[in-house]
Amino acid sequence: MQNVFPDDHHTKRGLWRQYLPHALAVLHENEFVVQENNYLSLTGKVADCLASDGRYQEAEVLYKKLMTINQKKAGAKHLSTLTSMANLASTYRNQGRWNEAEKLLVQVMETRETVLGAEHPSTLTSIANLALTYRNQGRWNEAEKLLVQVIEISKTVLGAEHPSTLTSMANLASTYQNQGRWNEAEKLLVQVMETRKTVLGAEHPSTLTSIANLASTFWNQGRWNEAEKLLCKKFQQTLQQLCEPPKPPVELI
Repeated sequence: MQNVFPDDHHTKRGLWRQYLPHALAVLHENEFVVQENNYLSLTGKVADCLASDGRYQEAEVLYKKLMTINQKKAGAKHLSTLTSMANLASTYRNQGRWNEAEKLLVQVMETRETVLGAEHPSTLTSIANLALTYRNQGRWNEAEKLLVQVIEISKTVLGAEHPSTLTSMANLASTYQNQGRWNEAEKLLVQVMETRKTVLGAEHPSTLTSIANLASTFWNQGRWNEAEKLLCKKFQQTLQQLCEPPKPPVELI
């Protein structure tokens, strides 16, 4: 089961949903549990799939098991332990359990800063996740402070056009929107939209999301014509994607 269960829970949902009941049964078999490395690997895959499907309580149980085993096996500062903690925090956040999520995320962030450094991509991800937890609670100033920090470092370390940098910029813009700071939000969203158009293309889902977010900013300012123009453009591009006939397979020589 460990060898056939899909690794990518985003793109192979139909496949892993078929395997999931069998994988869950295998995880309860004593003969498999003692195969520690295989057990840890399959548990992580299954937990990711459960979380991806919104089955957060079931995912939580498995992430807790992973965290406990990794702590005993590798230590509290090991990367596998920190990943389990971050994933567990994500399940808390998706259930609105902000205090539990925050406690874990702070611990992960501080440990990664110590072990990996303040500019490591994993550390930046931890900071960004903590910022989102603050944002979801309406703690705008705390969220803004962390997101600004992430963006500044990401631009230097990853580059201004990196997807993670652009995502953080979009999240900061959302923080501004929630405070009614429309001009600041618009400035960031235009930048994100234009960069995504250049890097990903005008019809990429992330680009279309940027267009919708900018349209929302216009709409909330009463700039109806500008919002309508963007939304119509987004609709046309989405419709074009849906109606586009499949491309013939490429013959390899």
